[in-house]
Amino acid sequence: MRLRQIEVFHAVYSSGSMTNAAALLNVSQPSVSKVLAHAEQQLGYRLFDRVKGKLIPTPEAHQLYKHVREVYDDVDRLRHVAANLKATSAGRIRVAGTPAFGLEVLPRAISTFRDEHPDAIFEVETLHHDEIYGALHESRIDIGLAFDAPEQPGIRRKKIARGDFLVLAPDRRTFGRKPSLSVNDIKDRPFIGLNSRGPLGKALSDYLEAAGVEPNIVAWTETYHIAKALAASGAGVTIADEITARSITGGDVVMYPLKPPVRFDITMLQLAETPLSLAAKRFTRHLGRLIKELLND
Repeated sequence: MRLRQIEVFHAVYSSGSMTNAAALLNVSQPSVSKVLAHAEQQLGYRLFDRVKGKLIPTPEAHQLYKHVREVYDDVDRLRHVAANLKATSAGRIRVAGTPAFGLEVLPRAISTFRDEHPDAIFEVETLHHDEIYGALHESRIDIGLAFDAPEQPGIRRKKIARGDFLVLAPDRRTFGRKPSLSVNDIKDRPFIGLNSRGPLGKALSDYLEAAGVEPNIVAWTETYHIAKALAASGAGVTIADEITARSITGGDVVMYPLKPPVRFDITMLQLAETPLSLAAKRFTRHLGRLIKELLND
């Protein structure tokens, strides 16, 4: 089957009629009928039977559609990639980060970068890890920023900094002036727990499990900034990544190093076979410097 025949068959099968298919494809009904007839002639069997004025897919059509849908989805992705490549050639810098980076780090980096490069135009997204990989493969973004990003075919990873988990408390009265805390110091305190689906959440969950500690959970959240805000409001204590802990969002908290420490990598992601534009390369260097400065404060 030719691509146009696949497109017409998909439209007729999914919409249920020639008229609806013609409207979806923005062509005339006779044109749809003609392409479908040619497809049936080449295939050597009927794809639809007309019963009481309705088109009923044949058993062969049902089997064929399973494969046509995969091809059609691939073609649809190709259209998105083609459109996204056009945006790249227009000189835009398209970047996505996980939520911990999206609330402060990326906005600050973009603002200070544009102080030096006022012509730079950005597209910014906040995505979870798996969504960042998908956006890179679709050429929807040029740069991804994530914690402990796992290896994936076709994606280049570059470690730009290392950070630590910190214990966050609402004030000094909670733990006094201890220079650092162990998990035993927090096991009986009201604790804001974090979802363990992401790389950092899993690392923290494994750390607590290895220490044999079951925190006194009073709230669960999937977002580190919300955990920080809950700690700042006095709801309990939490353990969060250093980027979130040192950000100005989420309220005031007291930070304590965790002993023994739990460290994580901050990783820049890009397509392995697609070079970055000159502007994007400059921005990655600028972003790396800003993150290192934040962690060294």
